[in-house]
Amino acid sequence: MIIRPETAADRDAIRKTNDEAFGGTIEAKLVDAIRASDRYVPELSLVAVSEGQTLGHVISSYVDVEPGARRVLQVGPLAVLPSHQRRGIGTALMWETIRVAETRAEPLLLIEGNPAYYERFGFTRADAVGIEPPEEAHGPRYFMIRPLATYDPRFRGRAIYPPETFGSVL
Repeated sequence: MIIRPETAADRDAIRKTNDEAFGGTIEAKLVDAIRASDRYVPELSLVAVSEGQTLGHVISSYVDVEPGARRVLQVGPLAVLPSHQRRGIGTALMWETIRVAETRAEPLLLIEGNPAYYERFGFTRADAVGIEPPEEAHGPRYFMIRPLATYDPRFRGRAIYPPETFGSVL
């Protein structure tokens, strides 16, 4: 399996992967909205490919934290084809996301998801360190942070989902 940044040729397979993984079209629409925004980070839209088939995809994009509108990375969605789940593909995509974010000297990663899954990557509740979830989030339990090497623990605020990406499909 190879993990690499997506190309334009991957987009249909990425849409299919998200649709199948989540059982609907919201996440694929979110990926398209992120890609069309100024918050898109091409080197952090990663695909897992084996024998020419896209098995998984993860994207990260910038969200604001108020006050000050400081942009930080939010991971997601992360999708793996149902027929290939529980084989380490999502894990490999997450570790590569963390590695690339570290090389970019990003201070942290935010994510909204299942704590039982994401804690293995060093994610913890964001509100415990002073970063409150967006109004649209499913609650503080599911909104998490992964501090990176350049993280400053004095950083505080409320994450805001940008209307041109998250707000347009939620």
